[in-house]
Amino acid sequence: MRIYDWHTGPYPARVRIALGELGLQSRVKFVPVDLRRGAHKTPAFLAINYSGTLPVLELDDGTRIAECTAITQYLDALNGDPLLTGATPRDKGVIHMMTKRAEIELLDAISVYFHHATPGLGADVEIYQNPEWGFRQRDKAVRGMSYFDGVLQQQAFIAGEAFSMADIAVIGGLIFAELVDLPIPLKCSALSAWYTRMQERPSVRDRISISRSATTQPFE
Repeated sequence: MRIYDWHTGPYPARVRIALGELGLQSRVKFVPVDLRRGAHKTPAFLAINYSGTLPVLELDDGTRIAECTAITQYLDALNGDPLLTGATPRDKGVIHMMTKRAEIELLDAISVYFHHATPGLGADVEIYQNPEWGFRQRDKAVRGMSYFDGVLQQQAFIAGEAFSMADIAVIGGLIFAELVDLPIPLKCSALSAWYTRMQERPSVRDRISISRSATTQPFE
């Protein structure tokens, strides 16, 4: 399998964490797509993924799967014993719901803030920016942190009592938040404690370490 991504990107981090949790790193070859230079918006890459986003999984038969959730679901099903996406219909539904909430309320909101209210990827890539919209989405992301803090006051993980794809999505959001200097509010003690606990997992610790040591701007 091949995965098109960028090694410091918060969205690619989600799939890399999933690979680490599932022990599948050796089965994947990573193909770097330089977001700093807008390589994800070129005709060559758009032929790979119409949306112009990362990551993208490419199978041996040429099938391409984009979107972190879809990629994780595929990887998690490979051994027939899913660890990240739920084993029962109930668990699958709750995990998918909470993953989507993590994307809407946190990850994607921070992405809009980054692309519209900060220098983003630079003038050559950020052709249109709406700062007001960007700042509104920043505030939405902070509200999202408060929401997940409330969730974690009631349970150990984002979707219940076990680590899942939903936790990975929130971790990706907090990685992005660090890169754009958007701290977890002090009042969100449950979220902060959970994030500290998540960093004890090798798959997460490695991704956060790479992210924090990066000298480049954060990318999608």
